[in-house]
Amino acid sequence: MNPTYASSQKAIHWAVFLLVIGLYGLTYVVDLFPRGDPGRALVWWLHISFGLLLFALVVVRVGLRLALGTPGLPAEMSQLEQWVAKIAHLLLYGLLVAIPILGILLTWYRGDALSFFGLFTIPAPFSPDRATAGFIRQLHSLCANAILILAGLHAAAALWHHFIRRDDVLKRMLPGTSGS
Repeated sequence: MNPTYASSQKAIHWAVFLLVIGLYGLTYVVDLFPRGDPGRALVWWLHISFGLLLFALVVVRVGLRLALGTPGLPAEMSQLEQWVAKIAHLLLYGLLVAIPILGILLTWYRGDALSFFGLFTIPAPFSPDRATAGFIRQLHSLCANAILILAGLHAAAALWHHFIRRDDVLKRMLPGTSGS
């Protein structure tokens, strides 16, 4: 078994990381503009477009994971540690799928069309519903906050493995590494 992830898996991992951080940041940038300002509409348009890109990359990432598998965890990790790592990854993938789907539904329930950088547009398949949109917005925000917390713990665990345990867990996902 290969001791590291494939280059394609690494590239998508880091692209997804940057997109999650960037999308979260855009939710704060939008507050710089008053309601009705074209700048605010542009920021939301970018948020939606990059959110759709995130969703596409997550679909590809899941496909690569299924096709290529993952490197094994270090043998010195206890069964509990391996179980926690698997549950954390499952939760991360679940949130990476749920957040864009909730964002798509939110856009449609607000009565807006989905636009992917102006290349194509998908109109809302149903009528606007403010109450449903509000509920979905809360779920979308909750999941966005949860993924930041979980990703932070994920990063902390990787750094702990690298600097304290001194194993190859982090190296498996770093660009340009091929394991030990």
